[in-house]
Amino acid sequence: MENLKYKVIFSSRRTLSICISPDNGIVVRAPHRTSEKKIEQFVSEKVGWIRKHVENNSRLIRLNQGKRYIDGETHLFMGKENVLRINPSQQIYVSHYDNIIEAGVNGAASNMIKSLLDNWYMQKAREIFPEKTDEILRKFSSYYFSPSRLVVRSLRSRWGSCTSEGKITLSSELIKLDEVFLEYVIIHELCHLKYHHHGKDYYRLLKELFPNYKAVRKELRRYITA
Repeated sequence: MENLKYKVIFSSRRTLSICISPDNGIVVRAPHRTSEKKIEQFVSEKVGWIRKHVENNSRLIRLNQGKRYIDGETHLFMGKENVLRINPSQQIYVSHYDNIIEAGVNGAASNMIKSLLDNWYMQKAREIFPEKTDEILRKFSSYYFSPSRLVVRSLRSRWGSCTSEGKITLSSELIKLDEVFLEYVIIHELCHLKYHHHGKDYYRLLKELFPNYKAVRKELRRYITA
């Protein structure tokens, strides 16, 4: 199929489908006993759609893949590349200054440095995210948003969520990105306090509070945390 490589998975399903992901590539799911010719024809009919999604996946930015935890490696913090400096020290610490993330370690292996940085990122997220949320709540006080709770967690498949009880959860990975993305996700979830769906009224409110949401959302979708 013209240099288009794909994997076929047979199951008890009734129809053919195609799934494209950065990790698994192109996967065709087919009913048992589907002929190779029928599968090839199905893929051929979808080739334009497939290539478009494959190209989109090639533009994705993986926040954590390939990162090394050695002196001189760069790591994102609040949208800027920072140089990691490993400082031999009896005291274990992480400090941030002048686009440098300094880790004080006592002969720690790279996996220990990773754990140290992960904890630091989480700590900074739990400091900054509530402050930013309070700032946004004050800015839009006339809308009477009243979240029941704010939680910062390490989420791998989404940037935030809002329960029907009003609990807002934010991904700690947002601490690595520009603040505009954090602002967008907070406002996105606050709007769910009014409309717990993605209908017309929801998007009307989101656009009212964050007029540029489409452009920011599109850019945010380029980042994946895996």
